[in-house]
Amino acid sequence: MNDYPVVNWSEDGENRSVRWRSESGAPPPKRVVAADDRITADAAYRLACEGTALLWRGDFQNARQLLQAMARRIDRKPRKPASSPTEAFHFHRQFQSQRARILGMLLLPLEADYGIPLRRAPDVRPACAEAYGSSENTPSVVSLRELLGLIGAHEWRKKGVEIPALGERIYPHYGVFSPLRGEYVELVAEAPLPSLERAFDIGTGTGVLAAVLAHRGVKRVVATDQDPRALACARENITRLGLLGQVEIVQANLFPQGRAPLIVCNPPWLPVRANSPIEQAIYDPASRMLLGFLAGLSEHLEPGGEGWLILSDLAEHLGLRSREALLAAIDEAGLKVVGRMDVKPTHPRASDASDPLHVARSAEVTSLWRLAVR
Repeated sequence: MNDYPVVNWSEDGENRSVRWRSESGAPPPKRVVAADDRITADAAYRLACEGTALLWRGDFQNARQLLQAMARRIDRKPRKPASSPTEAFHFHRQFQSQRARILGMLLLPLEADYGIPLRRAPDVRPACAEAYGSSENTPSVVSLRELLGLIGAHEWRKKGVEIPALGERIYPHYGVFSPLRGEYVELVAEAPLPSLERAFDIGTGTGVLAAVLAHRGVKRVVATDQDPRALACARENITRLGLLGQVEIVQANLFPQGRAPLIVCNPPWLPVRANSPIEQAIYDPASRMLLGFLAGLSEHLEPGGEGWLILSDLAEHLGLRSREALLAAIDEAGLKVVGRMDVKPTHPRASDASDPLHVARSAEVTSLWRLAVR
């Protein structure tokens, strides 16, 4: 028996079944009908809202246009007014979840080699191979929305993200948090180093902070992560930058073995449950990674060493975590604050007045907390 989920439907008088792919962890839709260029956007939107998925058999570019038309119908619906930043955040997440569910109802077939058997379809085989791994010679079905995300990630992986602190580019893989918000990288590039001997980078992701530390002259950096995609991404970036002699990539839950005079961590900033596995780089349920880092820091710091916690205060402006709770967690871990560097984000959302979370985003500050053992 295969252990992957399947999607079932009836077409041309036959019952059919193929593998279902969803990186978001969405279950296969229970009702599926075949559709093509003849369906209207209103009809497609109505079916999707009712929970019926559309397996596309028409022109690929027409499917993209249909998806955009469905999105416009969702986005023009009136939003529920919020009485607080916290309520605005939860309403926004609820809306985003519903939006993703509805748009995820437009499905495309993938052949065994990840080709799309539709007119005017692009070659998505490289993008699918990067996200899903080598082809398993099994046809499958995927939502067009997810497929477009794979294509976008593939383009970012080819283009890379310019990192001024390195004078180089970092190439994020699909499912690995991209360092597009460069302010936190600049903080690590500018903070005074307590030592050049050794450092740990906890939750390395693309490896960007480990690379910055090595670029600044730290002789030995141990970069850890649990996610296989992140480990592969970091290893590829560190290798391409010629830093394998300084940086070791290790699979670990937070800390590697031993101690270091500098330990750096940039945990997910918002302490709420992720709606899908791919959101885990953004959301840290109950602040598990943050609190785990603080709790284990004193055990892994060398005497006189520093732990650098890079954290946005967006959660505070959204009412999801208070500054008092953060300071109490630092104190309970036997740590003290010996310094802090702040920077205002410059990403587009920080100045977008139409963003439902604009009030919180416009007040956001990203900080590098320099921590030491009391």
